[in-house]
Amino acid sequence: MEGEIILAKGWKFRRKHRPQGFTLVELMVVIAGISMLMGLMLPVLSKARRMADSIRNVNNQRQITQALFFYSADNDGWYPKSVATVGFDDIWNWSDPRKLIGKHKRTPVSHRAMSEYLGKYIKDAGIMFCPNAPFEYKYLQQAWQAGDQWDNPDTALPRDPLGGTYCFWWNYIGYLGPRKLFVGPSAATGDRHKSRLLVSDFFGYGQCQNRSAFGSCEELKNASVTDETWLLSSYWSCEGDLNSQKPEVTLSAGYTDGHVQSYSSLDVVLLRVSKTSDGRTPYPDPPLGLGIFFVPQNCMH
Repeated sequence: MEGEIILAKGWKFRRKHRPQGFTLVELMVVIAGISMLMGLMLPVLSKARRMADSIRNVNNQRQITQALFFYSADNDGWYPKSVATVGFDDIWNWSDPRKLIGKHKRTPVSHRAMSEYLGKYIKDAGIMFCPNAPFEYKYLQQAWQAGDQWDNPDTALPRDPLGGTYCFWWNYIGYLGPRKLFVGPSAATGDRHKSRLLVSDFFGYGQCQNRSAFGSCEELKNASVTDETWLLSSYWSCEGDLNSQKPEVTLSAGYTDGHVQSYSSLDVVLLRVSKTSDGRTPYPDPPLGLGIFFVPQNCMH
């Protein structure tokens, strides 16, 4: 008979039936339990990922400061020229400090690509890019390796420039206010009249991709993604007014002594890009000009 097992000498017993698999109720309980665990784990995993990316970010900036130290050791103590310039010879102006590749060489002996200076010390272009940015620029490594010869295959323009997600401050001059300039370090030995700031996370307002928003390579609260263009990398942005309270976010910056320091987006000063080489004539505020950039308050100390 079904459900019975016959033993020797005619003994038999009835086998207890067990349901095959889960019942619908049991399955729903298991699914609910898994969903609850996922709901508890996702914030933890997300926080762990952000912490890991922040560690990578600090490591990137530390490697950039080390590369500049090695470059200076090979070049009589001097840092490379800034590639964030537009124009030739004595007729030129400053550009976006995020520039990895400029439009032209400013002089016959200068380079338009940062990798022509630092490629010997940094092989992986990802080091030059904030890991907390929404997406890495799709041609980042190719552009870094191409150097002065970079030409974006998606455009018909020759010798395309490229902006990244960090701001690069060595040998850069920016406008902080009347009779007050930001002057980036030019040599590893330092100068008390110049900043010690070498590199920082991008944090600004009114860049050309989004004129009425704060932007950063670090994720802002309620932020959306401002997509990359052939000229600039993608970043996080949130709508706001330049005169209103800035969104709170933790940023990082690297200095000439090699240390990388965290600072708050509320602990910054406003820097305008200058349309003259001496840094004394700023572009107008958004929606015109090249946008606003924020630097740590201690940038000139």
